[in-house]
Amino acid sequence: MTMFTAPAPLPVEPPSGCPFDPPAAFAALRTTQPISKISLPDGSWAWLVTRHADTRFSSDTTVHGYPLSGMTGGPSTRNRGFIRMDPPEHTRLRRMVTREFMVKRVEALRPEIQRITEELCDAMERAEGRTQGGVDLVQALALPVPSLVISLLLGVPYEDHDLFQGLTGTLLSRTVPDDEREAARAELRDYLDRLVTAKEADPGDDILGRLIVEQRRTGELTLPQALNSVRAGGTPIDVAAFAALLLIAGHETTANMISLSALTLMRDPATAEKLRQEPALIRGAVEELLRFHSIIRNGPRRAAAADVEVDGHLIRAGEGVVVAVPSGNRDESVFADADRLDVCRPNAQHHVAFGYGIHQCLGQALARVELQVVLGTLLRRFPAMRPAVPMEEIPFRTDMSIYGCHALPVTW
Repeated sequence: MTMFTAPAPLPVEPPSGCPFDPPAAFAALRTTQPISKISLPDGSWAWLVTRHADTRFSSDTTVHGYPLSGMTGGPSTRNRGFIRMDPPEHTRLRRMVTREFMVKRVEALRPEIQRITEELCDAMERAEGRTQGGVDLVQALALPVPSLVISLLLGVPYEDHDLFQGLTGTLLSRTVPDDEREAARAELRDYLDRLVTAKEADPGDDILGRLIVEQRRTGELTLPQALNSVRAGGTPIDVAAFAALLLIAGHETTANMISLSALTLMRDPATAEKLRQEPALIRGAVEELLRFHSIIRNGPRRAAAADVEVDGHLIRAGEGVVVAVPSGNRDESVFADADRLDVCRPNAQHHVAFGYGIHQCLGQALARVELQVVLGTLLRRFPAMRPAVPMEEIPFRTDMSIYGCHALPVTW
């Protein structure tokens, strides 16, 4: 086994060239050192996996060796949620909401997602800013669609979107001080605690309501009044923590995929026209765009629970691992001509944008439908849409855990 005694820093910034591409260092590593050591911000190190691989490690942040340094999610046991747990806790808690995001149930939402998208597009058409510097596609469409949908599903009032979107932005920033991030986390938790408390008397027909009912039936979750004992060391997690996870994941990721995908198609008019002429290709195009962009650029992170050999390298129990999803999705051994966007790529669905295995993204079916609806509608209703500013003036989210655009001024 080759050992690398001087780990290089984890590449997280996009290159100075095309902002759609992963850091250039990944391409070299895939060829020469697909399993290599990288240094983390606190001076510790972890293994970096840059190829498209099936690896089995622990997602539990409390496991010895988990690479916490540089994470925006906070350390150890606090606020870790079920996505940072292993079976059996992960399995038990995930099962409580799995049915809410099954393909059949999500497909039933398609007409409502289409209605929301059409209404937002109507508002865009009426916007006066189109001739005065452009309409911000992020604020006009990319962010409102998933925010409205997840608010509807959860039972969170959409009129509070400025609050939860602002707090989410702080939580996902890689540049804000830790105390600001913790203050934002506490404020979001308090907001959701109050919401859950208010819903206890009349849970309603939404995910929060059904979690409250489930808590009463099984006791596996807790309600706000019981949180002190649970946070002191109990095993259940609270309904509000569940809601925070679903709320953040349910709008930030899809919003940024919408803006990046729309910009990509605006810069590739031939592909955009092909999709307009053959709308049936949208589903495959969404898979290819998910592969091509990989908005999670700094993870996922894992810890080896036992000695594991990957590609000839021994990763010992207790050593941390960072999986470079953007690099895996550009692995030439899996995707021919991987740096080229090909909406007819036959194996695009083999991407790992949603992760892999038992921790694969719970809301992937919802994200797919939202992307299909929004991109298809944009192509149909705004065939002349284009960026209103040069590419170098678009503010990309290099400072955030989830990559995308802070703003995307467009005109047509």
